[in-house]
Amino acid sequence: MVAAYGLILPQPVLELSRYGAVNIHASLLPRWRGATPIQRALLAGDRDTGISIMQMDAGLDTGPVLMQEKIPILEDDTTGTLHDRLAELGAKLIVQALDALEAGGVNATPQPAEGVTYAAKLDGREARVDWRESAVSLNRRVRALNPSPGADARVRGLALKIWRCATSVGRGEPGEILRVDPLGLRVACGEGILVITELQRSGGKRLPAAEFLRGFPLSAGERFEAR
Repeated sequence: MVAAYGLILPQPVLELSRYGAVNIHASLLPRWRGATPIQRALLAGDRDTGISIMQMDAGLDTGPVLMQEKIPILEDDTTGTLHDRLAELGAKLIVQALDALEAGGVNATPQPAEGVTYAAKLDGREARVDWRESAVSLNRRVRALNPSPGADARVRGLALKIWRCATSVGRGEPGEILRVDPLGLRVACGEGILVITELQRSGGKRLPAAEFLRGFPLSAGERFEAR
């Protein structure tokens, strides 16, 4: 059995076990084959994801599926929260799959050729907040990069991490702080408003926006760097 293993196993290893090598994969294969299926599902705005129990072959997550179960992606899910829910589901399904294999009661279903996507490793540049993007897109990015590595932004030449946010309607110049209130920093995006509710200075602690602003006050009219 394999889970979150970053290398392709050679064929002799795949054939060692009576039932072959079985993998727990955190997506609804064939969508998001590869290294970062949880993050990619969040970045893409997928409504659902799930667990696939698959028989491993020589390809990258290309083997036939033994079992699969879907769960919804919640509006406030981060990579951390979604990972934990999928881990619980994966533990349940792998036990069922191994029992079914032993009993001869599970069939391996080849993955369809349609709907294949690849979850490439995250590039460091993807962590940078580009305020020209829509608020919806940036909200997905912040959630996908939580708990690691965090979404990078800069203001007054200082590096910040954005950890939690919400979206709202409104307009302004991308990166412009439109309002500072107890709910957080309201920052204009290419479309809509990003309401930042948790952030962190370099070397500091993650803080709710209200607490952060007591030590690092920001005002309406100031601008985050565009990229």
